[in-house]
Amino acid sequence: MIRNYSDHAANERTFLAWVRTGIAVIAFGLVIKKFDLFLQSIATLSHVDAGRQSQLDRLFGPLGRYEGIAFIVVGVGLIALAAVRFVRTERLLDNQETSFDNGVRMELILSAALVLLVAVYSAYLVLG
Repeated sequence: MIRNYSDHAANERTFLAWVRTGIAVIAFGLVIKKFDLFLQSIATLSHVDAGRQSQLDRLFGPLGRYEGIAFIVVGVGLIALAAVRFVRTERLLDNQETSFDNGVRMELILSAALVLLVAVYSAYLVLG
């Protein structure tokens, strides 16, 4: 039997949850990037009136080219940070000494960063 099995299993479940979150953020970034390419191809291939063209141009604004890439980078960063956290917690669990971990702060910061990223992107889309 593995010593502290339930703690190791909980650490692995937490790691996998952060990996799933990272993959979801990456997938969302890919969807945004593909949709942006779709809108750009519509704008260049079709002859639309000036009103529709200005709406499409507004969607391509200053963030239009980089929003999908930003989500992809954040997702990859989440997975990397989750891996670092997993390894560090694994070492702490194997250590015989009692130690205190301030990891809750990192999870709160990452969660707040995700919420902020989604809120800013949503405001950008709504307010255009």
